[in-house]
This record gives sequence, C-alpha cells and structure tokens, in this order.
Amino acid sequence: MRLKNPGVKFMNMLLRCAALVVLLPAVVGCSSVKEAKDSVSGWFNGDDSTISTTGKKPSGSSTGPVLKYAATLRVNKYVDQRKAGNPRLLGITTQRVRGVDGKELLLDQEIANIVTVAIKKQFDAEGYQVLEGGSASNALFEVSGVIKDLTLNVKERDEISIAIETTLKDLATGKVVWSGLVMEKNDRFAGVSGNNKDDVVAYLNKELRIASNKTVEAVGTSLMASRPELFNLTAGTKPIPGVTVYVAPNAAKPAPAAPATMMPSQGVQSGGAVPSPAYTPHASATAGLLLVNTNPPRAKVYLDGIYYGLSPLRMEMEPGVHAISVKLEGYRMVTEKVSVRKGDNTEMELNLER
Repeated sequence: MRLKNPGVKFMNMLLRCAALVVLLPAVVGCSSVKEAKDSVSGWFNGDDSTISTTGKKPSGSSTGPVLKYAATLRVNKYVDQRKAGNPRLLGITTQRVRGVDGKELLLDQEIANIVTVAIKKQFDAEGYQVLEGGSASNALFEVSGVIKDLTLNVKERDEISIAIETTLKDLATGKVVWSGLVMEKNDRFAGVSGNNKDDVVAYLNKELRIASNKTVEAVGTSLMASRPELFNLTAGTKPIPGVTVYVAPNAAKPAPAAPATMMPSQGVQSGGAVPSPAYTPHASATAGLLLVNTNPPRAKVYLDGIYYGLSPLRMEMEPGVHAISVKLEGYRMVTEKVSVRKGDNTEMELNLER
C-alpha cells in the first residue's frame, strides 16, 4: 500500500491555486477585448445608419430674432429637383463614417425640408418677418425655389456641392422681383481619424449656412431696390460672389438734386416748412461715386453683370475694380473695367458704335 506524502499534497494544492489566480486576469482580459471589438464594429454596423440632422438645443434662454424690416415674407417649401431619387440621400462614402453602415449617407429627413428651414432661419437672423400658418396669407412677398444640387460625398476629401435656385415674388402684383441661382462648392480633409455622423452634419450645416446667407443677401438687396420705403434706404443693388442673377429690379433713377432753398429773410413770415433737398448719390468715407455717361445716351448700364439703369447714371459703389457694360439697341455692346476709390468721384464716357 502506497501512502501519500502530506507535504507533497499541500504543495500541489498551492500550485493549483496559483494557476487559477494567473488565469483569471487572462479570462477577464479576453472579455474586455471582445467588448472593445464589438464597440468598434458598432461604429460601422450600427442598427441605425441614418444621420440625424436635429442638433442639440443650446442651453439657456434665447430672445429670438430681432425684427428690423417691414418686408413680410412667406417661404414655400423648396422643390427637390436633384437626380438622387431618394429625397433623403445626401451622398455616398468611400471612407469610414462611424455609425454609418453601407455606402450611402441618408439623412433623417428630406433634403427639401432642410434647405427650406435653413432659408427661413437666415431670413429670421437678418431681421425679416417670416409669416407662417394662417398669417402667411398676409405676407407682402413670396419666396420659393428649387434644389438643383445638394450633394456631400465622403472620399479622400469631403466634397460638397450646392446649387439652389430662388424666386422672390411681389404678391400684390404677381411680379417676380428677383430670381437667381446660388452655387457653393467646397471640400475638406476630415483628418486621420475620419468622420462620424456629427462631423458630416456639422459640415453640411456650415456650407448650407453660406449658401443661405448669399441667397438672403441677394434677395434683400433686390427688395431694398424695389421697395426702399420698407427699409428706409436708398434703392440700389450690389454684386454677391457665387450668385448668378436671373431677374433683378431696375435701380431707381436718381432724382435730380433740388435747388437750394433760401431761408426766409428776417421779418418775413414763412408760409411753411422749408423742404429738404432730394438725396443725391455721393462719394463718402466708405464708398465711391461712379458717373457713367454714354454717347448716345439712354443706354442700359450693367455693373458686374447687374443692371443698374439707363445712362447717364450716378451710383454709389463699393471700392474696388468693377466690370461695366453698356448696351443700346442697334449698337455694339461696350465693356470696360473701372476702379472705384472710396471718397472719390470716378467718371466714365463710353462711345457706342454701330
């Protein structure tokens, strides 16, 4: 009969316990690696690949937009005329976008809704009264438009292309006050870590704000030209980079300066208040005065592609180099560049030839 050595038995027990203690962290480590792997795979194969365009509401109270102008607008929903097929399709991705499964970038709402809301917000931000619901029928002007292109593709660089056509109509007359196309193209490098859903939305919102700002600025200058009494301003338009104008109001022809009114002499009763002289464009500390004369006169004057009126014409202009064209039926069009300096008068004499 073979007897076991109690000392050997005790040592075997110690060795088994030590092995168990060593194995436990390894098992826990394997579990942690698996969880991390599952987490990473979730970035690419999440249950919901839809990109949410609803941003987080900022903390704190907001006083809302400040109304500055008496021009009331109603903004119709823009029409999506893209060739995308799916009204929620933003673009495609050939690079990783964490949280997106597949190659398509799909938003949680239609592109047309996003563009319409962006335009409305920009009008609000600029101080216009945007009427909605039952009060929309009381608006003076109607804004509508179509989306020719709005695409964001995530490749080696994130490429975005925007083309939005907008029309402004005077509801009282049915006349189109302004119509034009705003285009915006840009690209960026997302960085070595790539994009996630929030990055894509932030880039989309940034570029859409730029396009919306150009649209509202172009519409605003035309409104000021056609209805200056709503803005308390002198009529005039200005060119905006990235905006192709289809229809714009004719700049009002400046009224001739009123003759200086003599103050009544002492002892003579005045029959009424002394009228103020009419406003005449002039050079200032921030603008220059451009005088355009043509031979023969009454030619159409275009500055940077925008029609300003018939010659002879006086215009307050932003300093810089401008392209000026004059057209008259039966004559060849004349185009020249002119440099306008702030605080200075620049006069041009253009001869038209048959």
